[in-house]
Amino acid sequence: MEAILTDCVRNSLQHLIYRNAIFMCERLCAEFPSEKNMQLLASCYLQNNQAHCAYHILKGTHMAQSRYLFALSCFQMDLLNEAEAALSPNESCPEVPNGAAGHYLLGLVYRYTDRRQSAINHFNQALSLDPLLWAAYEELCVLGAAEEAPKVFDEGASLCIQKQYIHQGSTSQSFQAQNEEHEISMNRSLGSEDVSPRKQKHIHGHNLRDVSGNHHGTISNQPLNGGPTTSLPFYNTPSPMAAQSQLSGVAPPPLCRNALPNGPSTRTYGADSTPRVTVNTAIPGPRRKFVDEGKLRKVSERLFSDSGQRRSMRLAGESVNTSSSTSIISGNLISHSSKYLGGCKSGMLSSRSLTIRKGQSWASENADEGGHQEICDESRLNISNSSSSPCGGNGSVEPEGAIRSSGALSSSKVIGGASDVLSLLRLLGEGFRLSCLCRCQDALNIYMKLPQKHYNTGWVLSQVGRAYFELVDYLEANRAFSLARIASPYSLEGMDIYSTVLYHLKEDMKLSYLAQELISTDRLAPQSWCAMGNCYSLQKDHETALKNFQRSVQLNSRFAYAHTLCGHEYVALEDFENGIKSYQTALRIDSRHYNAWYGLGMVYLRQEKFEFSEHHFRMASQINPLSSVIMSYLGTALHALKRNNEALEMMERAVLADKKNPLPLYQKANILVSMENLDGALGVLEELKEYAPCESSVYALMGSIYKRRNMYDKAMLHFGLALDLKPSATDVAAIKAAIEKLHVPDEIEDICESSD
Repeated sequence: MEAILTDCVRNSLQHLIYRNAIFMCERLCAEFPSEKNMQLLASCYLQNNQAHCAYHILKGTHMAQSRYLFALSCFQMDLLNEAEAALSPNESCPEVPNGAAGHYLLGLVYRYTDRRQSAINHFNQALSLDPLLWAAYEELCVLGAAEEAPKVFDEGASLCIQKQYIHQGSTSQSFQAQNEEHEISMNRSLGSEDVSPRKQKHIHGHNLRDVSGNHHGTISNQPLNGGPTTSLPFYNTPSPMAAQSQLSGVAPPPLCRNALPNGPSTRTYGADSTPRVTVNTAIPGPRRKFVDEGKLRKVSERLFSDSGQRRSMRLAGESVNTSSSTSIISGNLISHSSKYLGGCKSGMLSSRSLTIRKGQSWASENADEGGHQEICDESRLNISNSSSSPCGGNGSVEPEGAIRSSGALSSSKVIGGASDVLSLLRLLGEGFRLSCLCRCQDALNIYMKLPQKHYNTGWVLSQVGRAYFELVDYLEANRAFSLARIASPYSLEGMDIYSTVLYHLKEDMKLSYLAQELISTDRLAPQSWCAMGNCYSLQKDHETALKNFQRSVQLNSRFAYAHTLCGHEYVALEDFENGIKSYQTALRIDSRHYNAWYGLGMVYLRQEKFEFSEHHFRMASQINPLSSVIMSYLGTALHALKRNNEALEMMERAVLADKKNPLPLYQKANILVSMENLDGALGVLEELKEYAPCESSVYALMGSIYKRRNMYDKAMLHFGLALDLKPSATDVAAIKAAIEKLHVPDEIEDICESSD
């Protein structure tokens, strides 16, 4: 009963029927209370997004896997102290539970509790244990502490992968050899027997029951009722009654070819991890949990045929030569010895083919996209619980001539596969690292080296769009994100940044359409509500925009960019206190989120707290040293502090960083005017007119300069041009006031203003 319930739960999890999995697992825990079964129940709740249930189930447990699942539930509930306590080594367990995954989770806990160095140590430890744990390297990049990708995904990482999978392959190979010997001996002993249909049904009833309860696909000699074990006797044409008496406590011959004669009996079933022999089909058929009586009889007739000639033909076509190792190829499941044949090289090989010894082509894969059949490694798809199915799933036998050395094939495939995967990760990792360091042009150059089929994926195109966004090239960013939407219309990766790109381009129709699409795709994604908030912000409806950004924060309180957008809206509403709180919250989540540093600098600049403003702009500039906008505002803060030489130097750097950005040129002209260098200021403004011919503030400043030089005609001309460009209401009032005082000397004007 325990095996059947466990198998049912795992199959329900595999098919994403969480409600059924939870219900059956509760029955399992009620009937067979054990910590392992409680782990399974907690896994059901975690996968159903009910972390609070898993928390109460696993509280006080001590097994390593239980501690990991408990810590995961605590992390999702934002109980970081309890998560840390569960994952930290103690006297009973001196190591972090669950290996690389445990170190990664503990690193996240340290990151969100502002212990940066401890987080970095655990992320590095996770990568050393599992070089393919990309999420750990991603976190290191976000923290700005990642090593260069070629140094991380190097030969040492390749050896680690080879050691892991080749060792598993050799282990499964030894199991397979025992399985083949046992099966052939059983077939020879039973092949010529005459078994009645009633006897067949009885035998296969035991067979299904025992196999379904075996975790490693082995057959236990221990009866289900706990009675003594006996060995299966050799018998000739038994009667049904005799057969029942002989088989009443004995494990029957296996239905599968991968059964061990005396394997340990466990009550959890994991047939996915067992070696098996199947034919590689183009489209594997659906798994089935049990077979009906008619199909059982057909199987039984093959296993217990009374024809010597048919038995010899079957052995010739199905049996495996036990003196040499075989390569096992499956259309649906693969053995551990070939675990990384397909999974680690998907998309990297132009063509692959496996041929039988006689030269016949057995299975081949084309290089055309979408036209090749991958060998699917299902055991890598499940985090903690591999789904199971009985041995009677899609499967049959390989030809006799397809005998080759499994160990050598597996070793060569693993080495080649590890090399290909790591070479791909080196490019992706280095591009992402450079992007996080705000070296966006270098990151774009790295991404361009990717194979086309990887470059044209949603994740890569989103990263390309993000890089162009940081370079303030909004047109190219728009193009890249549009391609990402085409490649992965279901993915929301980077869509918050895409909505900001459309906001800066003032594409209100496209932004509105994007927001509606994202909401219809996933209403519970924070990116969807960020896009909706940007849509309202573009329409100057800041209160509604703020509500949408707050909704995004509610859905994911660790989404730093949503907190920053909330801060922008508070500042637009002139609620500086709450704006500062939002920016500070974003920095607690991600101290390298330079947008929040920039936002704080802008708030303090508007409040005329120039020293605070300079500090925050400098922090933003240290994180993103190539941003022309940040350098411009840092120069403005320095100018307000009367440090004009430093301000001019900063403006020069800002101009060199982005010659298309008009802001540093305008601020440079302002600084030169304050230093009485009117000719220099006019020269800068004349240059600026070429980049921003429709900017009213440029003409207004030129009018002021001409007025100070007593060139009233030119001053009046430029004030008029400024008004024609329809500036804001505040600027209109200032320009009209300057026109009214056009013939009033500056000295008298200053005296009047001071007396007022």
